[in-house]
Amino acid sequence: MNASFISQQDRILVMAIELISESGLSALTLKGLANKGNIQEAVIYKHFGGIDEVLIAVVEFFVKFDRSIMDTLRLKDSDTHNKILDFFDAYATYYGNYKEISAVILHYEELLHNIGTRELIAQCIEERSRFLTGLIQEGIDAGELKADMAAADLADALISIMNGMIQSRRVMYHEEDLKQQLMKVVNQILEWAAQ
Repeated sequence: MNASFISQQDRILVMAIELISESGLSALTLKGLANKGNIQEAVIYKHFGGIDEVLIAVVEFFVKFDRSIMDTLRLKDSDTHNKILDFFDAYATYYGNYKEISAVILHYEELLHNIGTRELIAQCIEERSRFLTGLIQEGIDAGELKADMAAADLADALISIMNGMIQSRRVMYHEEDLKQQLMKVVNQILEWAAQ
């Protein structure tokens, strides 16, 4: 994206996400961010009250995508199987195309210990799990999925698979892209759950 089309505040946010992706959460300091963006620390203070506010903005940006996926799927007129596929397709597309933002997933534990991000990230994790559990339960209730496994357990397993694949891509080369691999596995699990 051409930097001249985005605001200075958004540019700082993008640089913060890139910095976390490249060097980890501990690298997100005023000095590190200023060096990354070739800007003065005062510019960061102009848009954010400090590095804690930058980190909160990163997490808010991350959470906003989750909510838009869920809102879209709530309005979709489709069977449960397709809604679950669409759920994972949206995440796989997003994380596959914007690998830097997936670094937030790798820092869940640290974000849960940060007073400024704890509530935001915990709510995001819970909402994602609760939403997928609800979809799976709808499928069980409608007879589309069998009830051999509790809906919450299946949701946790599917989300764990996605998170594991995202982590794997950050340390190893994969011939298959994230979307191809994730959708293949989710389809196989849903086929098993439908029998």
